[in-house]
Amino acid sequence: MNIKQQVLSSISSVDELLKLDEIQKLLFAYPRSIVVECIRAYLKDYRKHVLSLSDEELMQLSSTEQFFVEGITSKVHHTMGNKLINVINATGVVLHTNLGRAVLSKKVKESLWSIACGYSNLEFELETGSRGSRYSHVEELICQLTGAEAAMVVNNNAAAVMLVLSTMAKDKEVIVSRGQLVEIGGSFRVPDVMSQSGAVLKEVGTTNKTHLWDYENAVNENTGALMKVHTSNYRILGFTKELESEELVELGNRLGLPVIEDLGSGVLLDLQKYGLPYEPTVQSAVKAGMDVVTFSGDKMLGGPQGGIIVGKKRYISQMRKNPLTRAFRIDKLTLAALEATLKLYLDEDTAIKEIPVLHMLTIGKEELNKKAKKLYNKLLNKIGDQCSLAVIDELSEVGGGSMPMHKLPTKAVAVSAPGLSIDRLEEALRSYRTPVIARISKDRLILDLRTVFEEEIELIPEAFQWALHRQNMPMTGVGEGEH
Repeated sequence: MNIKQQVLSSISSVDELLKLDEIQKLLFAYPRSIVVECIRAYLKDYRKHVLSLSDEELMQLSSTEQFFVEGITSKVHHTMGNKLINVINATGVVLHTNLGRAVLSKKVKESLWSIACGYSNLEFELETGSRGSRYSHVEELICQLTGAEAAMVVNNNAAAVMLVLSTMAKDKEVIVSRGQLVEIGGSFRVPDVMSQSGAVLKEVGTTNKTHLWDYENAVNENTGALMKVHTSNYRILGFTKELESEELVELGNRLGLPVIEDLGSGVLLDLQKYGLPYEPTVQSAVKAGMDVVTFSGDKMLGGPQGGIIVGKKRYISQMRKNPLTRAFRIDKLTLAALEATLKLYLDEDTAIKEIPVLHMLTIGKEELNKKAKKLYNKLLNKIGDQCSLAVIDELSEVGGGSMPMHKLPTKAVAVSAPGLSIDRLEEALRSYRTPVIARISKDRLILDLRTVFEEEIELIPEAFQWALHRQNMPMTGVGEGEH
């Protein structure tokens, strides 16, 4: 009998494992069918892992009873636990679409929890005792911050654009510069959204240049609106020309046509003073005279997912009567989170400090360096005998399709593990109870401190210690770390 056969034959059966005290505790807490299924799945993974190892590796493989108990317990907890869990974002991408984009301020938590756990005046006028509008809770605040006449909120910016076009230009042509026909995440494209709204796209200009006369020459009796789309997720450089908002508004006024601007990632503060490139603010679009402006709530704004529509009252009133509004409406939790976020904007210093997205984008070198050194020292204490560590200069990204050309100088901790697979280590970190998401560069794991919160610095060394301990264990899925 060779060594692989010896290891495989020594594995306890399902019935034997079920008799162990630790497994009996699981049977008390969870359905028997789930525990049995997890034992079988874990043993299957383990056998597969054994077959993939060399004889030398098998000699170092643990196959104690406690080893199996720990693995099975972790798998049961993972199976019965929440599938949507918190992760540590050490990638340095502030608006990481796959990791939930904007992180909400802790100031939002109290409002969100209070509304979630009780009844509220969502659509009830307390003064009159009659039915009210859910949009009234944030409209005044949005108008105060942007200078718009009216506002409403739907479930995302694509829905906002669709509702605007359906209301203002259904079965009519909407003139857009060819260079602004962007594709956003998940292969959703402006022309597709426009088509679904019932509006007819009319492209003008070229990819790199569009003039005022391009719009003017395209206008006919079936023109419904002029539209400008901010290319927030890419840039065309070099020999270029696009119209300023004021120019398009002047043309719209002269021809009696409404003008719409989709800002994509809505910005309420001019961040140039913090070293970031210029992005058109919502206020600047409103001030330019745009009839309607749309933007996201969960990008640069730093709030919950939502599509915010601001503009002239007559157009917003029409949108509220559109049947699509009900399909696109937001719930009480989004409203509560949005209201709490917007209130932070009433004072710029408070917004920069309390809204995580703004704080991460404007964080100073000194604070980044301090966090990097703290993480380095804690990692050195936990895994310094197994890994090589270094504090390095790196570059972060804004993400979420915002400021695509801009890189943010940052501090990171680079981790290399001689003799161990860096890919396997990265995979193990993703399997910890609080997964650590990092990036790999030059066979090193890069932990960017821009997107790591202070309280998470304590958790990362524990995750590494666990991941290194698990190098010879079969991976059984996200969240398999000790609970």
